[in-house]
Amino acid sequence: MRFEVRVLAADDRVSTVFVEAMDATVARHAVAQQSLRALSVRPARGSVLARRRARFSLGLFSQELLALLEAGLSLVEALESLQERSGAETRDVVDALAYSIRQGQRFSHALAAQPAYFPPLYVGIIQAAENTSDLPGALARYVEFDQRASQLRAKAVSAAIYPLILLSVGTAVTLFLVGYVVPRFAVVYEESGRQMSALTGALLGWGRLVAEHGLAILAAVIAVFVLAAIIVWRSRGRVAAIDLLARLPLVARHAHQYELARLYMTLGLLLTGGIPLVKALRIVEPTVGAQTRDRLRRVAPRIAAGEAFAAALQSEQLADSVALRLLRVGERAGTLADMLIRAARFHDAEVSRFVDRFTRVAEPLLMAAIGLVVGTIVILLYMPIFELAGSLQ
Repeated sequence: MRFEVRVLAADDRVSTVFVEAMDATVARHAVAQQSLRALSVRPARGSVLARRRARFSLGLFSQELLALLEAGLSLVEALESLQERSGAETRDVVDALAYSIRQGQRFSHALAAQPAYFPPLYVGIIQAAENTSDLPGALARYVEFDQRASQLRAKAVSAAIYPLILLSVGTAVTLFLVGYVVPRFAVVYEESGRQMSALTGALLGWGRLVAEHGLAILAAVIAVFVLAAIIVWRSRGRVAAIDLLARLPLVARHAHQYELARLYMTLGLLLTGGIPLVKALRIVEPTVGAQTRDRLRRVAPRIAAGEAFAAALQSEQLADSVALRLLRVGERAGTLADMLIRAARFHDAEVSRFVDRFTRVAEPLLMAAIGLVVGTIVILLYMPIFELAGSLQ
Protein backbone atom coordinates (compact mmCIF):
# COMPACT_ATOMS: atom_id res chain seq x y z
CA MET A 1 0.00 0.00 0.00
CA ARG A 2 1.30 3.48 -0.88
CA PHE A 3 1.14 6.17 1.85
CA GLU A 4 1.66 9.92 1.72
CA VAL A 5 3.60 11.02 4.84
CA ARG A 6 4.23 14.60 5.95
CA VAL A 7 7.53 14.60 7.82
CA LEU A 8 9.63 16.99 9.91
CA ALA A 9 13.36 16.81 9.23
CA ALA A 10 16.18 17.55 11.67
CA ASP A 11 16.52 21.09 10.28
CA ASP A 12 12.80 21.73 11.06
CA ARG A 13 11.76 21.61 7.42
CA VAL A 14 8.39 20.02 6.62
CA SER A 15 8.12 17.92 3.48
CA THR A 16 6.08 15.09 2.00
CA VAL A 17 7.39 11.61 1.21
CA PHE A 18 5.69 8.53 -0.23
CA VAL A 19 6.20 5.15 1.42
CA GLU A 20 5.16 1.62 0.43
CA ALA A 21 4.00 -0.19 3.59
CA MET A 22 1.46 -2.68 4.90
CA ASP A 23 -0.31 -0.08 7.08
CA ALA A 24 0.11 3.41 8.57
CA THR A 25 2.12 2.17 11.58
CA VAL A 26 4.69 0.49 9.37
CA ALA A 27 4.88 3.65 7.26
CA ARG A 28 5.68 5.70 10.39
CA HIS A 29 8.42 3.28 11.41
CA ALA A 30 9.85 3.44 7.89
CA VAL A 31 10.26 7.23 7.96
CA ALA A 32 11.50 7.12 11.57
CA GLN A 33 14.41 4.92 10.42
CA GLN A 34 15.36 7.78 8.09
CA SER A 35 15.62 10.19 11.07
CA LEU A 36 12.36 11.87 10.10
CA ARG A 37 9.38 12.59 12.34
CA ALA A 38 6.01 11.71 10.82
CA LEU A 39 3.47 14.48 11.29
CA SER A 40 0.62 12.80 9.44
CA VAL A 41 0.05 9.65 7.42
CA ARG A 42 -2.66 9.15 4.87
CA PRO A 43 -3.18 6.79 1.94
CA ALA A 44 -1.90 8.14 -1.35
CA ARG A 45 -4.51 9.15 -3.90
CA GLY A 46 -6.00 6.27 -5.82
CA SER A 47 -5.55 3.68 -3.06
CA VAL A 48 -8.39 1.78 -1.44
CA LEU A 49 -7.82 3.47 1.91
CA ALA A 50 -8.02 6.88 0.26
CA ARG A 51 -11.61 6.12 -0.60
CA ARG A 52 -12.24 5.19 3.04
CA ARG A 53 -10.96 8.60 4.16
CA ALA A 54 -14.28 10.27 3.38
CA ARG A 55 -16.04 7.98 5.87
CA PHE A 56 -14.25 9.47 8.89
CA SER A 57 -16.93 11.07 11.08
CA LEU A 58 -15.66 14.06 13.06
CA GLY A 59 -18.89 14.25 15.05
CA LEU A 60 -18.74 10.60 16.10
CA PHE A 61 -15.04 10.90 16.94
CA SER A 62 -15.76 13.92 19.16
CA GLN A 63 -18.63 12.16 20.96
CA GLU A 64 -16.55 9.06 21.70
CA LEU A 65 -13.54 11.11 22.82
CA LEU A 66 -15.76 13.24 25.09
CA ALA A 67 -17.30 10.15 26.71
CA LEU A 68 -13.88 8.66 27.43
CA LEU A 69 -12.51 11.92 28.87
CA GLU A 70 -15.56 12.36 31.10
CA ALA A 71 -15.02 8.79 32.32
CA GLY A 72 -11.68 9.90 33.77
CA LEU A 73 -9.22 8.72 31.11
CA SER A 74 -6.30 10.88 30.06
CA LEU A 75 -6.10 12.09 26.47
CA VAL A 76 -3.52 9.47 25.47
CA GLU A 77 -5.52 6.69 27.14
CA ALA A 78 -8.70 7.87 25.42
CA LEU A 79 -7.00 7.85 22.01
CA GLU A 80 -5.55 4.40 22.65
CA SER A 81 -9.01 3.17 23.54
CA LEU A 82 -10.39 4.65 20.31
CA GLN A 83 -7.61 2.90 18.38
CA GLU A 84 -8.83 -0.45 19.67
CA ARG A 85 -12.52 0.24 19.01
CA SER A 86 -12.37 2.22 15.76
CA GLY A 87 -13.05 0.80 12.34
CA ALA A 88 -10.47 0.64 9.58
CA GLU A 89 -11.54 4.02 8.19
CA THR A 90 -10.69 5.94 11.41
CA ARG A 91 -7.92 3.86 12.98
CA ASP A 92 -5.19 5.51 10.93
CA VAL A 93 -6.38 8.98 11.93
CA VAL A 94 -6.46 8.14 15.64
CA ASP A 95 -3.12 6.35 15.38
CA ALA A 96 -1.51 9.50 13.97
CA LEU A 97 -2.96 11.62 16.77
CA ALA A 98 -1.78 9.25 19.50
CA TYR A 99 1.70 9.03 17.99
CA SER A 100 2.06 12.83 17.81
CA ILE A 101 0.97 13.29 21.43
CA ARG A 102 3.41 10.62 22.63
CA GLN A 103 6.12 12.60 20.86
CA GLY A 104 5.26 15.62 23.00
CA GLN A 105 3.11 17.62 20.60
CA ARG A 106 0.03 19.52 21.74
CA PHE A 107 -3.31 18.02 20.77
CA SER A 108 -4.23 21.04 18.62
CA HIS A 109 -0.94 20.73 16.70
CA ALA A 110 -1.59 17.04 16.10
CA LEU A 111 -5.07 17.89 14.77
CA ALA A 112 -3.72 20.69 12.56
CA ALA A 113 -1.28 18.23 10.97
CA GLN A 114 -4.26 16.39 9.45
CA PRO A 115 -6.29 19.17 7.75
CA ALA A 116 -8.15 16.65 5.58
CA TYR A 117 -9.97 15.40 8.68
CA PHE A 118 -9.95 18.32 11.15
CA PRO A 119 -11.04 21.75 9.84
CA PRO A 120 -9.58 25.02 11.20
CA LEU A 121 -12.75 25.58 13.26
CA TYR A 122 -12.22 22.36 15.18
CA VAL A 123 -8.51 23.01 15.66
CA GLY A 124 -9.27 26.52 16.95
CA ILE A 125 -11.77 25.22 19.51
CA ILE A 126 -9.29 22.64 20.80
CA GLN A 127 -6.47 25.20 20.89
CA ALA A 128 -8.59 27.55 23.01
CA ALA A 129 -9.54 24.65 25.31
CA GLU A 130 -5.86 23.84 25.86
CA ASN A 131 -5.29 27.38 27.11
CA THR A 132 -8.13 27.05 29.63
CA SER A 133 -7.58 23.33 30.45
CA ASP A 134 -11.21 22.58 29.56
CA LEU A 135 -10.98 20.05 26.75
CA PRO A 136 -14.17 18.12 27.74
CA GLY A 137 -16.15 21.38 27.85
CA ALA A 138 -14.93 22.39 24.39
CA LEU A 139 -15.75 18.96 22.98
CA ALA A 140 -19.22 19.10 24.56
CA ARG A 141 -19.90 22.47 22.94
CA TYR A 142 -18.73 21.19 19.55
CA VAL A 143 -20.84 18.03 19.84
CA GLU A 144 -23.92 20.14 20.61
CA PHE A 145 -23.15 22.39 17.64
CA ASP A 146 -22.62 19.40 15.33
CA GLN A 147 -25.84 17.73 16.46
CA ARG A 148 -27.93 20.88 15.91
CA ALA A 149 -26.44 21.38 12.46
CA SER A 150 -26.97 17.70 11.60
CA GLN A 151 -30.60 17.77 12.75
CA LEU A 152 -31.45 20.79 10.63
CA ARG A 153 -29.58 19.38 7.65
CA ALA A 154 -31.33 16.00 8.00
CA LYS A 155 -34.69 17.75 8.22
CA ALA A 156 -34.01 19.68 5.03
CA VAL A 157 -32.85 16.53 3.22
CA SER A 158 -35.91 14.58 4.39
CA ALA A 159 -38.18 17.37 3.21
CA ALA A 160 -36.55 17.27 -0.23
CA ILE A 161 -36.71 13.49 -0.72
CA TYR A 162 -40.42 13.17 -1.53
CA PRO A 163 -40.51 16.14 -3.95
CA LEU A 164 -37.44 14.74 -5.70
CA ILE A 165 -39.12 11.35 -6.02
CA LEU A 166 -42.22 12.99 -7.46
CA LEU A 167 -40.13 15.04 -9.86
CA SER A 168 -38.12 12.01 -10.96
CA VAL A 169 -41.21 9.85 -11.53
CA GLY A 170 -43.01 12.68 -13.35
CA THR A 171 -39.99 13.30 -15.58
CA ALA A 172 -39.67 9.58 -16.35
CA VAL A 173 -43.38 9.30 -17.26
CA THR A 174 -43.19 12.41 -19.45
CA LEU A 175 -40.08 11.15 -21.28
CA PHE A 176 -41.75 7.77 -21.79
CA LEU A 177 -44.83 9.39 -23.29
CA VAL A 178 -42.86 11.75 -25.51
CA GLY A 179 -40.16 9.29 -26.55
CA TYR A 180 -42.20 6.06 -26.91
CA VAL A 181 -45.93 6.65 -27.09
CA VAL A 182 -46.01 9.88 -29.13
CA PRO A 183 -43.88 8.54 -32.05
CA ARG A 184 -46.27 5.60 -32.50
CA PHE A 185 -49.26 7.93 -32.58
CA ALA A 186 -47.37 10.06 -35.09
CA VAL A 187 -47.09 7.14 -37.50
CA VAL A 188 -50.85 6.47 -37.30
CA TYR A 189 -51.78 10.12 -37.81
CA GLU A 190 -49.40 10.59 -40.75
CA GLU A 191 -50.83 7.54 -42.51
CA SER A 192 -54.37 8.80 -41.98
CA GLY A 193 -53.59 12.03 -43.81
CA ARG A 194 -55.82 14.11 -41.53
CA GLN A 195 -55.05 17.71 -40.66
CA MET A 196 -53.88 18.14 -37.06
CA SER A 197 -53.85 21.15 -34.78
CA ALA A 198 -50.65 23.15 -34.32
CA LEU A 199 -50.16 21.97 -30.74
CA THR A 200 -50.60 18.31 -31.67
CA GLY A 201 -48.21 18.73 -34.59
CA ALA A 202 -45.60 20.31 -32.33
CA LEU A 203 -45.96 17.47 -29.81
CA LEU A 204 -45.56 14.85 -32.53
CA GLY A 205 -42.48 16.68 -33.81
CA TRP A 206 -40.92 16.62 -30.35
CA GLY A 207 -41.76 12.92 -30.06
CA ARG A 208 -39.99 12.11 -33.33
CA LEU A 209 -36.96 14.14 -32.23
CA VAL A 210 -36.69 12.30 -28.92
CA ALA A 211 -37.19 8.92 -30.60
CA GLU A 212 -34.50 9.60 -33.20
CA HIS A 213 -31.91 11.06 -30.80
CA GLY A 214 -32.92 9.42 -27.54
CA LEU A 215 -29.49 8.06 -26.64
CA ALA A 216 -27.78 11.36 -27.38
CA ILE A 217 -30.31 13.29 -25.26
CA LEU A 218 -29.96 10.79 -22.40
CA ALA A 219 -26.16 11.02 -22.56
CA ALA A 220 -26.35 14.84 -22.50
CA VAL A 221 -28.63 14.83 -19.44
CA ILE A 222 -26.34 12.40 -17.60
CA ALA A 223 -23.30 14.49 -18.52
CA VAL A 224 -24.93 17.64 -17.13
CA PHE A 225 -25.73 15.94 -13.81
CA VAL A 226 -22.23 14.46 -13.52
CA LEU A 227 -20.64 17.82 -14.31
CA ALA A 228 -22.80 19.55 -11.70
CA ALA A 229 -21.87 16.91 -9.10
CA ILE A 230 -18.16 17.36 -9.84
CA ILE A 231 -18.41 21.14 -9.53
CA VAL A 232 -20.22 20.89 -6.19
CA TRP A 233 -17.78 18.29 -4.90
CA ARG A 234 -14.74 20.36 -5.82
CA SER A 235 -16.36 23.44 -4.30
CA ARG A 236 -16.71 21.80 -0.86
CA GLY A 237 -20.27 20.53 -1.22
CA ARG A 238 -22.27 22.36 1.45
CA VAL A 239 -20.72 25.79 0.85
CA ALA A 240 -21.31 25.46 -2.89
CA ALA A 241 -24.92 24.46 -2.25
CA ILE A 242 -25.42 27.58 -0.11
CA ASP A 243 -24.05 29.77 -2.92
CA LEU A 244 -26.44 28.10 -5.37
CA LEU A 245 -29.49 28.45 -3.11
CA ALA A 246 -28.64 32.10 -2.52
CA ARG A 247 -29.33 32.75 -6.22
CA LEU A 248 -32.83 31.22 -6.18
CA PRO A 249 -35.54 33.86 -5.65
CA LEU A 250 -37.90 31.86 -3.44
CA VAL A 251 -35.33 30.40 -1.04
CA ALA A 252 -32.53 32.99 -1.13
CA ARG A 253 -33.62 34.73 2.08
CA HIS A 254 -33.94 31.46 3.99
CA ALA A 255 -30.61 30.17 2.64
CA HIS A 256 -29.07 33.40 3.96
CA GLN A 257 -30.72 32.79 7.34
CA TYR A 258 -29.30 29.26 7.43
CA GLU A 259 -25.83 30.57 6.69
CA LEU A 260 -26.14 33.28 9.33
CA ALA A 261 -27.22 30.66 11.86
CA ARG A 262 -24.08 28.62 11.13
CA LEU A 263 -21.96 31.78 11.29
CA TYR A 264 -23.38 32.91 14.64
CA MET A 265 -23.16 29.44 16.15
CA THR A 266 -19.52 28.91 15.15
CA LEU A 267 -18.53 32.40 16.31
CA GLY A 268 -20.31 31.86 19.63
CA LEU A 269 -18.55 28.53 20.01
CA LEU A 270 -15.13 30.07 19.39
CA LEU A 271 -15.75 33.07 21.66
CA THR A 272 -16.93 30.76 24.45
CA GLY A 273 -13.60 28.95 24.16
CA GLY A 274 -11.71 32.22 24.66
CA ILE A 275 -10.64 32.94 21.06
CA PRO A 276 -10.48 36.68 20.22
CA LEU A 277 -13.23 37.97 17.94
CA VAL A 278 -11.00 39.01 15.02
CA LYS A 279 -9.22 35.66 15.02
CA ALA A 280 -12.57 33.84 15.25
CA LEU A 281 -13.80 35.70 12.17
CA ARG A 282 -10.79 34.49 10.21
CA ILE A 283 -11.33 30.91 11.39
CA VAL A 284 -14.98 30.76 10.25
CA GLU A 285 -14.31 32.18 6.78
CA PRO A 286 -13.87 28.74 5.09
CA THR A 287 -17.24 27.56 6.49
CA VAL A 288 -19.40 30.14 4.68
CA GLY A 289 -20.24 30.89 1.07
CA ALA A 290 -18.29 33.17 -1.22
CA GLN A 291 -20.50 36.26 -0.75
CA THR A 292 -20.56 35.99 3.04
CA ARG A 293 -16.84 35.31 3.08
CA ASP A 294 -16.13 38.56 1.24
CA ARG A 295 -18.30 40.49 3.70
CA LEU A 296 -16.59 38.90 6.70
CA ARG A 297 -13.22 39.95 5.36
CA ARG A 298 -14.44 43.56 5.41
CA VAL A 299 -15.85 43.18 8.93
CA ALA A 300 -12.60 42.11 10.61
CA PRO A 301 -10.63 45.34 9.83
CA ARG A 302 -13.51 47.47 11.11
CA ILE A 303 -13.57 45.63 14.42
CA ALA A 304 -9.79 45.85 14.69
CA ALA A 305 -10.14 49.62 14.17
CA GLY A 306 -12.54 49.87 17.12
CA GLU A 307 -15.98 49.69 15.47
CA ALA A 308 -18.73 47.84 17.34
CA PHE A 309 -19.29 44.25 16.23
CA ALA A 310 -23.05 44.66 15.74
CA ALA A 311 -22.57 47.85 13.70
CA ALA A 312 -19.93 46.20 11.50
CA LEU A 313 -22.22 43.23 10.79
CA GLN A 314 -25.15 45.54 10.04
CA SER A 315 -23.10 47.55 7.54
CA GLU A 316 -22.24 44.34 5.65
CA GLN A 317 -25.83 42.97 5.80
CA LEU A 318 -24.82 40.10 8.08
CA ALA A 319 -27.39 40.81 10.81
CA ASP A 320 -31.16 41.31 10.67
CA SER A 321 -33.12 43.37 13.18
CA VAL A 322 -33.53 40.56 15.74
CA ALA A 323 -29.87 39.50 15.67
CA LEU A 324 -28.80 43.16 15.77
CA ARG A 325 -30.69 43.81 19.00
CA LEU A 326 -29.33 40.64 20.62
CA LEU A 327 -25.76 41.44 19.63
CA ARG A 328 -25.99 44.99 20.93
CA VAL A 329 -27.22 43.67 24.27
CA GLY A 330 -24.40 41.11 24.29
CA GLU A 331 -21.77 43.78 23.63
CA ARG A 332 -23.06 46.00 26.45
CA ALA A 333 -23.41 43.15 28.96
CA GLY A 334 -20.25 41.28 27.99
CA THR A 335 -22.22 38.20 26.90
CA LEU A 336 -21.60 38.37 23.16
CA ALA A 337 -20.95 34.62 22.84
CA ASP A 338 -24.29 33.76 24.48
CA MET A 339 -26.16 36.26 22.32
CA LEU A 340 -24.57 34.87 19.16
CA ILE A 341 -25.78 31.40 20.09
CA ARG A 342 -29.28 32.76 20.83
CA ALA A 343 -29.36 34.50 17.45
CA ALA A 344 -28.26 31.25 15.79
CA ARG A 345 -31.08 29.33 17.46
CA PHE A 346 -33.58 31.98 16.38
CA HIS A 347 -32.49 31.64 12.75
CA ASP A 348 -32.49 27.84 13.04
CA ALA A 349 -36.12 27.99 14.15
CA GLU A 350 -37.00 30.27 11.22
CA VAL A 351 -35.36 27.94 8.72
CA SER A 352 -37.05 24.92 10.31
CA ARG A 353 -40.47 26.56 9.96
CA PHE A 354 -39.74 27.39 6.32
CA VAL A 355 -38.78 23.78 5.63
CA ASP A 356 -42.09 22.60 7.12
CA ARG A 357 -44.11 25.09 5.07
CA PHE A 358 -42.16 24.26 1.92
CA THR A 359 -42.87 20.55 2.37
CA ARG A 360 -46.61 21.12 2.77
CA VAL A 361 -46.82 23.38 -0.29
CA ALA A 362 -44.30 21.79 -2.66
CA GLU A 363 -45.74 18.28 -2.67
CA PRO A 364 -49.29 19.14 -3.87
CA LEU A 365 -47.93 21.73 -6.31
CA LEU A 366 -45.56 19.19 -7.84
CA MET A 367 -48.32 16.60 -8.11
CA ALA A 368 -50.58 19.17 -9.78
CA ALA A 369 -47.81 20.22 -12.19
CA ILE A 370 -47.00 16.63 -13.15
CA GLY A 371 -50.68 15.84 -13.65
CA LEU A 372 -51.06 18.95 -15.80
CA VAL A 373 -48.11 18.02 -18.04
CA VAL A 374 -49.14 14.38 -18.43
CA GLY A 375 -52.79 15.34 -18.95
CA THR A 376 -51.86 17.89 -21.62
CA ILE A 377 -49.81 15.32 -23.52
CA VAL A 378 -52.64 12.76 -23.41
CA ILE A 379 -55.26 15.31 -24.51
CA LEU A 380 -53.12 16.51 -27.43
CA LEU A 381 -52.53 12.89 -28.51
CA TYR A 382 -56.21 12.00 -28.45
CA MET A 383 -57.55 15.27 -29.87
CA PRO A 384 -57.40 14.07 -33.51
CA ILE A 385 -59.28 10.92 -32.47
CA PHE A 386 -61.97 13.06 -30.80
CA GLU A 387 -62.22 15.16 -33.97
CA LEU A 388 -62.53 12.04 -36.12
CA ALA A 389 -65.27 10.65 -33.85
CA GLY A 390 -67.12 13.96 -34.08
CA SER A 391 -66.98 13.98 -37.88
CA LEU A 392 -68.33 10.42 -38.06
CA GLN A 393 -71.36 11.46 -36.03
